[in-house]
Order: sequence, then C-alpha cells, then structure tokens
Amino acid sequence: MIGFLPVPHGNASFWAAMIRLHATEHEEQSALLRWAGLARQQYPELRWLFAMLNQGAGRNKRLQQEGCNPGVPDLCLPVPRLPYYGLFIEMKAQGGRLSAAQIAWVTNLNRTGYRAVVCVGWDAARQVIEDYLSRG
Repeated sequence: MIGFLPVPHGNASFWAAMIRLHATEHEEQSALLRWAGLARQQYPELRWLFAMLNQGAGRNKRLQQEGCNPGVPDLCLPVPRLPYYGLFIEMKAQGGRLSAAQIAWVTNLNRTGYRAVVCVGWDAARQVIEDYLSRG
C-alpha cells in the first residue's frame, strides 16, 4: 500500500513532501480529490469538481444504456473561466496510456470551447486546476 509521508499540513510544502512511488491512477485521483477537499477555502469553486464514473463503459452494456461513454475524461469542473466553458481532466498514472476514445473526447472538448487536459499524477492536475481557477 502506498501512503503519504506524515508532514504538518496547511501549506504547499506539505503537498510537495508527499511521497508517491508507483501510484495507480486511482491513488493519483484520490490524492487530487483529497487536496481539492482541503483547498476549498482558497478555491470555493472546487465544491463543483466531480468524477465521471465511466470506468468499463466500453464493455458494460448496462452502463452504455445509462448513458456512460468510454473515453470521457475522469474529472469535470463545470466552472467557466474565459475563454473556456469548463475544465475536464483525464488522469493518468506514470506510464499510463490514452485510448483512442480518450484522445477523441479530449480533442472534441478542446475544439468546442472547453479546456481538456491529460495529467500524469495528482500534482500535475493540481497545477492545472490552480492555473485554471486563477484566470478569474
């Protein structure tokens, strides 16, 4: 099991001190959402950040019938920041690869007015979110 180094939190050095070795995509996304929960005081818009539950949608008929689509990015922040309507994040762990469906979704979202990015690791996603929200 991969854990976090126990460091007093409350500033950026706490997050920089987290040790992540061979983290899975689940662990990276969970770490990002843990950060988001703690960062809501600084970024109140993070209350709108949510995960898309499309894992396995390409193989699961029931999920497809319910509207799940393979390739949809993992996270959505439906908060506009000019010139974008909202932010989508596809999370990847180190060494993770994009599927053709994921490439299509990210490409289409960027083409239609959204900011859609692929982030390797939770810290890269944190930086994207902070940059996006600081657009004011």
